[in-house]
Amino acid sequence: MKPIETYGSDKDGLVCGYLFLRAEPARAIDGDGAAHWLRQPQAEEDDWFLWLHFSTANAASERWIHEHLSLPEEFVESLQRPVGSTRIEQSGPALVGTIHDVVYDSAYEESSVSSVSLCVERHVVVSARRAPLRAIDRLRLAVKSGEHFGSPVDLFAHLLRDQADVLVEIVRSATDHVNRIEDRLLARRVTSTREELGALRRMLVRLQRLLAPEPAALFRLLNKPPAWIAERDAQELRESAEELSAAAADAASLSERVKLLQEELAAHLSEQTNRILFLLTVVTVLALPFNVVGSLFGMNVGGIPWAQHPFGFWAIVVIVTTFTGIFGLVVWRGRPR
Repeated sequence: MKPIETYGSDKDGLVCGYLFLRAEPARAIDGDGAAHWLRQPQAEEDDWFLWLHFSTANAASERWIHEHLSLPEEFVESLQRPVGSTRIEQSGPALVGTIHDVVYDSAYEESSVSSVSLCVERHVVVSARRAPLRAIDRLRLAVKSGEHFGSPVDLFAHLLRDQADVLVEIVRSATDHVNRIEDRLLARRVTSTREELGALRRMLVRLQRLLAPEPAALFRLLNKPPAWIAERDAQELRESAEELSAAAADAASLSERVKLLQEELAAHLSEQTNRILFLLTVVTVLALPFNVVGSLFGMNVGGIPWAQHPFGFWAIVVIVTTFTGIFGLVVWRGRPR
């Protein structure tokens, strides 16, 4: 019997789950354990929360969410919605959003961006993605290493900082690549940099288009946050939004630099083309007198001058050489500077 594909998740579509109790380290929990915990009566003011991370590639994840959680309709609809613009908004007492991240095993190509749907409530954080993502994986490693998270918003803010760190790494890697291309361009060693610059610019523009709206959405949300978000957590979110905004600005600046390099490269290639065309023009002009005289004197008709003259050949050579020198002088004076 063929095994059921779970796409890196368990039978419930859960990639990972953690229970946070007061100041204790996070405790790993599976789908059955999370369902049992959610069925237990809990006081609203108790200091605990769950983080449940699902794979939407596994059809069991939506079924589990419908059976055991009462989440806003906006979040449920986002699970099957194609990747669009960033969205972070308040839906009742919960925060619902779709943010973008880089696919875990990608090489920072333009097609390596995917999305994660989020729902943040007072006691539950639910995230769902189709492909493994870098920022989510960093957050998992932080939880596994024992880092303390005091609230769901604290966890969400950490995810945004990880997202900004991933973007900074991409910009840093792209900057090193651009520096190497610029050095080759300055040294006049241009080797297939048009394709490299084009790929870099497409990748940066795509990241900027997808990630730039996120800080603005967060700032709009923080103007009137849900009542259950503490002031300290709101400040954490604000700082995370500022870090992400700075990273997006760095990406925009690098994109402009790549654009300038593309223009400089185009001018350099145009100059090379002009020089090659000039060289071909010089060769053509210098060969023109010889071609014309050869064509005229090569006609098999009577009356060709100096045909019987003992110095006729040398007279023609002198005349053709003189005209060739005059043409060459005229072309040289008109050469591109």
